Amino acid sequence: MTREIVLDTETTGLDPKKGDRIIEIGCLELENLQPTGRQFQAYINPERSVSEKTVEITGLTDADLIDKPVFADVVERFLEFIGDDPLIIHNASFDMGFLNAELERAQRPILSRNKVIDTLDMARKKFPGSPASLDALCRRFNIDNSNREKHGAILDSELLADVYLELMGGRQPGLIFQASNSTNTRDNQSDQTRHTENRPQARRETQLSPRLTAHELEAHEQFLDKLPASAMWRHE
Repeated sequence: MTREIVLDTETTGLDPKKGDRIIEIGCLELENLQPTGRQFQAYINPERSVSEKTVEITGLTDADLIDKPVFADVVERFLEFIGDDPLIIHNASFDMGFLNAELERAQRPILSRNKVIDTLDMARKKFPGSPASLDALCRRFNIDNSNREKHGAILDSELLADVYLELMGGRQPGLIFQASNSTNTRDNQSDQTRHTENRPQARRETQLSPRLTAHELEAHEQFLDKLPASAMWRHE
């Protein structure tokens, strides 16, 4: 079994070195390139103001986040969920920069980039010279992102999972990420499947052809085997 974690963050701004912080983390689990339905999602009090641009992009305001836990209060559940498995991230340097800044602040080992798979790099290699944003890749692969009026870490992770499967060769039935046993989406009490309120779920307009073959799964295993075998965590 190959387990991978698709991950996205939302932040107060663009630069953790200038004090910007994470306000949301969203992760979903894949096993053998199939979504399992397990997700981790947390809204986070950044202990600072959210920029106007972030409010415009995410819809999250200071008032929305003031009663949410700080990063140090969710870090254990987050690390437990991702484990030592590869992280699938679009524009990984951005998210990793913020995650490692938060981990350092919480006096925890930072994440190694050894097992990070950057779908932005994958797309640029596969389609050189073409737009490679998440929205552009959704258009290329006919993935319906029309409900993405606001950015959200879980919704973006769901879209990214679809994009990643396409970049890996596709031929997967359209992914429909359903919230199972979803509770109030703005609490942070569970790492089970849930979605943010006012974050409609993404559906693919056209389904892809049949599931990945055994040969393609073997090729994916070989792709992952080329990644360094060192643990996900290292101390500075």
